[in-house]
Amino acid sequence: MFSSALKSFSSNISANYQISPNPTVYSGPWKIHDAKKKSTGTAASVFIFDRKSLETRSGGFGRSSGSSKKLQDDVIERLKREASNLARLRHPSVLQVLEPVEETRSGGLMFATEHLTASLSGLLLEKDDQENTTRAGSRTSRYVVEEADGTRRRRDVEIDELEIQKGLLQVAKGLEFLHESAGLVHGNLNPDAIYINAKSDWKISGLGFAGPPDASETRSSLPPLAVSEVLYQEPRLPASVQLNLDYTSPDFAMDSNVSSAADLFSLGLVIIALYNSPHVSPLQTNGNLTTYKKLLSSPSSTPSQSNNFLCSKPIPKDLLSHVLPRLITRRPAQRMNAREFQQSQYFDNVLVSTIRFLESLPAKNPNEKSQFLRGLQRVLSEFPVSVLERKLLGALMDELKDRELLPLILQNVFGILQRIPNGRRVFPEKIIPRLKEVFGTGSGKGAAERDSKKDAGLMVVLDNMKLIADNCSGMEFKDDILPLIRLGLDSPTHSVVDASLKCLPVVLPVLDFSTVKNEVFPPIAATFSRTSSLAIKVRSLEAFSVLCGASAEASDGLDDDLSGIQASKSKAPKSSILDKYTIQEKLVPSLKAIKTKEPSVMMASLKVFRQVGTVADTEFLALEVLPVLWSFSLGPLLSLQQFNAFMSLIKTLSMRIEQEQSKKLQELSSGAGSTGFQNGADEFSQSATGLSSPDADAGAGSFERLVLGKKASPANGQSIDMWGSMEPEPAKPTVPSMPPSFSWSSNNGGMTPQASALSQQSNIGFRSITPDQKLGSFPSLAPARQASPVAQVFPAMQPSSSIWGAPTNANIRSNTGPPGQSFGSMSTMTPSNHMSGSTAQSGPNYSSFSIPPPPAGSTGSNSIRPPPVSTSNRSTSFQGTGAIPQQGTQKNGLDKYESLI
Repeated sequence: MFSSALKSFSSNISANYQISPNPTVYSGPWKIHDAKKKSTGTAASVFIFDRKSLETRSGGFGRSSGSSKKLQDDVIERLKREASNLARLRHPSVLQVLEPVEETRSGGLMFATEHLTASLSGLLLEKDDQENTTRAGSRTSRYVVEEADGTRRRRDVEIDELEIQKGLLQVAKGLEFLHESAGLVHGNLNPDAIYINAKSDWKISGLGFAGPPDASETRSSLPPLAVSEVLYQEPRLPASVQLNLDYTSPDFAMDSNVSSAADLFSLGLVIIALYNSPHVSPLQTNGNLTTYKKLLSSPSSTPSQSNNFLCSKPIPKDLLSHVLPRLITRRPAQRMNAREFQQSQYFDNVLVSTIRFLESLPAKNPNEKSQFLRGLQRVLSEFPVSVLERKLLGALMDELKDRELLPLILQNVFGILQRIPNGRRVFPEKIIPRLKEVFGTGSGKGAAERDSKKDAGLMVVLDNMKLIADNCSGMEFKDDILPLIRLGLDSPTHSVVDASLKCLPVVLPVLDFSTVKNEVFPPIAATFSRTSSLAIKVRSLEAFSVLCGASAEASDGLDDDLSGIQASKSKAPKSSILDKYTIQEKLVPSLKAIKTKEPSVMMASLKVFRQVGTVADTEFLALEVLPVLWSFSLGPLLSLQQFNAFMSLIKTLSMRIEQEQSKKLQELSSGAGSTGFQNGADEFSQSATGLSSPDADAGAGSFERLVLGKKASPANGQSIDMWGSMEPEPAKPTVPSMPPSFSWSSNNGGMTPQASALSQQSNIGFRSITPDQKLGSFPSLAPARQASPVAQVFPAMQPSSSIWGAPTNANIRSNTGPPGQSFGSMSTMTPSNHMSGSTAQSGPNYSSFSIPPPPAGSTGSNSIRPPPVSTSNRSTSFQGTGAIPQQGTQKNGLDKYESLI
């Protein structure tokens, strides 16, 4: 006992397989769990039998515990024999055993087989549940499936006619093997003894009652079947471990004869159950042998062609007319054997024949294989989805090792993928691993080991890239599919490279920006640089255009059929495009390196530059792009229309550069007014010419009025021309100017031209105090055209020894210099400017030409006031400094010599 327990702890299946805790399939006494081999990851199924299931009915009979234990031991032995028979028999239609039977810790049994998805009994039960749910309304079902997006829904079970035909054909092949090769009779063929694997193949199991026929001449390792024992239904045991009388042949139940024909009768009852509703045998015995005999003794309760074989739903005509009458018959000699069943008219159709040929494809010659694969594409649409996914796709995947047939196989594979609804699950699970294995994208093989035979198959993959992108995630596409595209770009065959470049519009919406920048753009740029084919260069330029943001329809000009009919285009999905840095630093240099002047290349590059113009900076466009465009536009092979296309883009980019640069300069100039120093050079030049800005003049005039207490001067609306003629400005009559009063002159109603000129010169705008003119150049400002030259008066200042002499000279020099100075400080010169215009009175050389300080009072009426100036040209000088009043108590200046005049 201790050794048995120790053995259970070291179970080979438990140690080598990862077993799902919950069973996925129930069939007879077995609970079938999904499993995966730890070393290889291969999917498998583990059959587990719990000994406790036998104690439910016999636990209450304490006095017969010994007999009950014997019954249980007999059941265990029969189940062991079932697993052993399966392990010993090897056939495509017999369930394959991976690990032999073992005893569990609790005394049960366990063995591992190929991966199974369902049993036929479970499938029929699920179909009944679905039909009952449909009739009863929206009742919840325990059969649910999970979609790719995580939602759960009730699984729709459809047993297609082709699946039934294919499955029955496989069961018949298995029976033929048992009868003719193994020399065995199954003895208990029913839906619980038929399993369906991942490829949708039907497999025979349940060989617990198998044994040699009575008339067997060959010696078998199995003991003969004791019919009397197996027919007895033990009430203390569950029905699942006993013979199923509902599918038993009358050879067993009534004649106690063991023959291979008995399995064909059971097969006929299984066929009726497939079409019946509910999906059960037409013989409902409830495990009672007497009931079974009673049913077969009455024509009304015996299945026959006259009563539609007691089936509640129609049966296919071929089965009803030719097959079932030769299966459901009382006499064994009238029944067809397994081989005849396979050759019946029921299986005579194109689809079943296609499946048959596909199963035997490895044994066909290359010519037959090629012809079959070409014709398979025409009949794919007639197959049900379940058969396409489980049967045909798996068989084609197994044939990918044949490099000669690789293109034809892949065309059929993608044809199947296009028709199945759950391609997002099938493609990553079944197709991607085989593609990686075939093309060697994960093995790191170099270009030297490239297999040229694979290029045709790679072309098929590239042509179906849209279908591939729709059936895999972005990560799967990046890791597994993108290497195939790079493999195509590296191909020496131009058609493969062209097909790879055509995939770009499909690739961009799937990948992220980093992948596009680092793993998509560099191979395309390398292909563009090294290729010598004009077609590949044009295709590469179209790819660049798409990478810069152009739509795939706009970049692909080769698909225009010139019919004039514009097809409706769906909105393109948002794609990852290159950033500005990559375009300016990597893409444009590649375009500048183009040597050929072929019009097709030039026009394709024009499309790229059009996209670059929407992304790049204006400075880059001006310095890098426009010179290249001009160079390309002067190509000698371009037509007038092509040249005009270049000129249109050049003008568009130039206009954009002009607008953005003008806007930039305008923003800079508008911001200078607030700072005061941005346009310092301009203000300096304006001050030097006497053209100060109105705002600056207004501000300075306000300051003058503030410190002097004057009222605002009215504007005259005229500008100051410092270098113009010294013509008098007409004063507005509303503000008369008060001329100075001298004893030798009469009162004048207006100012003389010299005074007007002096007043204009005193209104020069404020600027630096540094003088621009030397003293020697000042006399040139004198109005030489006047009859009374001022030059006769100015020399009187030269010999002056007064302490005011130096400031006077400085003021003279600053007449054209800093606008802060004025002629007002030289008011003693003014009388010579107001003399009559005909002659000038020359005066002596004054030795003491001084200016007395102004009185403490306000400015007198005898001071010379400047004429009113325009508000736009107000001077910023301090005009009050030149308004020195005449003293009435003391005569100074020319008044001293009044008697001499």
